[in-house]
Amino acid sequence: MKKALAGEPIDRARWAREVAAMPLLAGLDAAELQALYQRTAWLLADKDFAGAGDYTVSYDMALCIAIQAALPILALDLDSYGDWQTIVVYPDAFLTREAWGDEFGLVHEGEQELIGQARGDGPLLLSWPDSAHSPLLDGWNVVIHECAHKLDMLDGTANGCPPLHAGMHARDWSDAFGRAYERFCHDVDHGRDGWLDPYASEAPAEFFAVLSEYFFEAPHWVRRDYPAVYEQMVRFYRQDPARRLPDLPLDALLPPVHAG
Repeated sequence: MKKALAGEPIDRARWAREVAAMPLLAGLDAAELQALYQRTAWLLADKDFAGAGDYTVSYDMALCIAIQAALPILALDLDSYGDWQTIVVYPDAFLTREAWGDEFGLVHEGEQELIGQARGDGPLLLSWPDSAHSPLLDGWNVVIHECAHKLDMLDGTANGCPPLHAGMHARDWSDAFGRAYERFCHDVDHGRDGWLDPYASEAPAEFFAVLSEYFFEAPHWVRRDYPAVYEQMVRFYRQDPARRLPDLPLDALLPPVHAG
C-alpha cells in the first residue's frame, strides 16, 4: 500500500476551500470551524492514509476524507478515534471475505462487495468515489457511517450503543433506540418504505450508523420522526445539526445501498 502525503502541513486556505464545497458543513460557526480545522489537522498527522494495492491516495483525497471524519468528533475528544491507525482507500467498491452469524446462530462465510468498512481489528476501509460524493446533503455519507461504527466499537464490538458521556444514561439510550429500531424493522418487514434507508434494519449497529448519517445531513427528518433518538444523538455528539442545516425535502434524500 502506498501512503498518502498525510504528513504535509495543513494549508488553511486549501482546507477552507474544501470545507466551503461541502454542503453538510453549512452553518458551522467560527468556533466550530476552528474545532473542525484542528481535528482535520490531527487526523492528517495521526492517521496513515493508504491506497489499496497500487492505488495512490493524493493529499486532496486524504483532506476530503479527514474533513468529513472530523465532523462526528467536532465536540468530542481526539482519543475518540485513538484506537485505530489506518484509513485504506480503494479506487471503487471492494470485495471482502467475512464470517457472520444468522438469527439461528449458524455461522456463514462469503464474499461481500462493500463501499466502506470499519474493521474491528483496526483499519477503516473506504471507496474513494463514494467518499468524494458523501459531503452532499442527501442523507448518505459513507465516511460518517464508518466513523460512527468506530465510535460504537470503543467499548468492544459495535452494538448500536457507544460509550456514553457523563450525565447520559444507558437506559435512556436503549429505550429511545430500542423502540425506534423495533418500529422501523416492523415497517421494513411489512413493506412500509419511508425516508430512512432500509439498511438500517440490518442490526442495531447499522441503525445507529445510518441514523448518524442522517443526523449530520438530514437532521430535521430524524428530529421529526425519532425525537427521542435525536435527543440522545444531540447529547452524544454534542451537536445539534438541525440548528444549522436546512430542512431537506423528501426527494433530496438518496440512500444508495450500504455495506459495512
